[in-house]
Amino acid sequence: MSIRAIHRAGSNDLLVDLDSLDAVLALNAALESAPLSGQRDLLAAAQTVLLKFDSPQSAERALATLPELEVASAVQNAGKLVEVPVHYDGEDLTAVAELTGLSTEAVINAHTSQKWRAVFGGFAPGFAYLLGENHVLNVPRRNSPRTKVPAGAVALAGEYSAVYPRQSPGGWQLIGHTDLQMWDLQRENPALIRPQDTVQFIPATHKISVSHAPAARDEAPAQAPGGGLKIIDAGLQSLLQDAGRIGYGNLGVGVAGAADPAAFHQANRLVGNPAGQAVIENLGSRITLEASGDQVLAHTGAQAQLWITPAEDDQLRTPRQVASNAPFALLNGERLSVEPDGLGLRSYLAVRGTIALTPVLGSLSTDTLSGVGPDPLVSGSVIPVRQPAIGRIVGNPQPSTLPVPDEQGVYQLRVIAGPRTEWFGPSGVRQLTEQLWNVTSESNRVGIRLSTDQQPLQRVLSGELASEGVARGSLQVPPSGLPVLFLADHPVTGGYPVIATVIAEDLSAAAQLPPGSNIRFVLQSPAALTAK
Repeated sequence: MSIRAIHRAGSNDLLVDLDSLDAVLALNAALESAPLSGQRDLLAAAQTVLLKFDSPQSAERALATLPELEVASAVQNAGKLVEVPVHYDGEDLTAVAELTGLSTEAVINAHTSQKWRAVFGGFAPGFAYLLGENHVLNVPRRNSPRTKVPAGAVALAGEYSAVYPRQSPGGWQLIGHTDLQMWDLQRENPALIRPQDTVQFIPATHKISVSHAPAARDEAPAQAPGGGLKIIDAGLQSLLQDAGRIGYGNLGVGVAGAADPAAFHQANRLVGNPAGQAVIENLGSRITLEASGDQVLAHTGAQAQLWITPAEDDQLRTPRQVASNAPFALLNGERLSVEPDGLGLRSYLAVRGTIALTPVLGSLSTDTLSGVGPDPLVSGSVIPVRQPAIGRIVGNPQPSTLPVPDEQGVYQLRVIAGPRTEWFGPSGVRQLTEQLWNVTSESNRVGIRLSTDQQPLQRVLSGELASEGVARGSLQVPPSGLPVLFLADHPVTGGYPVIATVIAEDLSAAAQLPPGSNIRFVLQSPAALTAK
């Protein structure tokens, strides 16, 4: 194994450049079987492995360990054989024939006469990059990507083939479709094709009939012994979020989790919950809910007014206002209304106890990009709550965690250069940090899209970057030169260079910046991460 370079990718992650796909697969296999100290996840791509760690100190130790690591060659055909029947009726089949100089029949024969190895995942849950035995079907991506590629589409791009597991945008050449379900959370292994599996495509002679158990009716979940919360008005967007799901990067599943970790952890501390318990994340600080049974709640994050309305049969109590960043009681039948009142974008509501719903891949977080996790909360949603064990103590009022702008109303976010600064050169990094950037209205939990009244960033390198793992906080720069700051629901891989990465401590601040906010990026040395 030959490591070409190791790059910092923000506070806790490393991007390892290798000299071949075999080296990528060998390092990935070695670190899956024997993880490094503090390693939380890894994601293999065509030329890189992204490693996620629990702290800057663990990442720093890995920087010294990785070059000395002894890695055996990747084991070929280590997975299972998966047969995929294909209806060769894709919109781009004729175009692929023209690009390769083959007839459409010869394209189909070339696709089915060779075995394809699943070398890595990414892009979306269940999406596997399949490498063929020859380069006969090596074709470029479409010049203009489609906004919607249907689930089950069988496609080609470069030296790879793939099956789209769900409807999504995509620029690959479509040559057919399969009726197989590539991603199903009801299976023990949700991904039909996993890295190291071998795939044999075969022509389908008839439509496959896939039997499914009858869908369960939409019924309110059984009430937990501790009662619960009923959503009366969910506002713009209300989601369940916890610390996220770790360890599924190679299957294309992102971490998700609370967009503002500082406010999330504070809400749980205030009600006496263990770290990582699921809470309600609300966009825009407008939500109304009702208690079933007596509950203890806390509100953190964006500034808001909190009003409690007595139960309809309670003639003795009057509406009362409670404070944010402190625990408060919401008695049986009472309603809490949250109304925006100043700074911030996202509110967090923690309830004392455990939200008694079934986790999806070990988490109650809703990933808005991939669709993994519970559905967004709507009016009528019921959240059952299991009361905590005796001994959990509520917290005292605490200061707000919201970011504060400077005298000019500008928010400062600290960044570590890289991992792909060479695409922009020293002048590009100076430009990133010297001019102001503006949060646009197109921003969401996936990322903050930025604009500027000055010059967009310019690349000094041409060509395309092979897709690779990207870290939370990455400032990915598309051809427009206007960066996108990746937040909690970012894709696990990206094909545009990342000029810099916001450090972990400032990601909470980034998640609270509404459209129109001005940002200045401040360059920080990687050495400062481990000096704390």
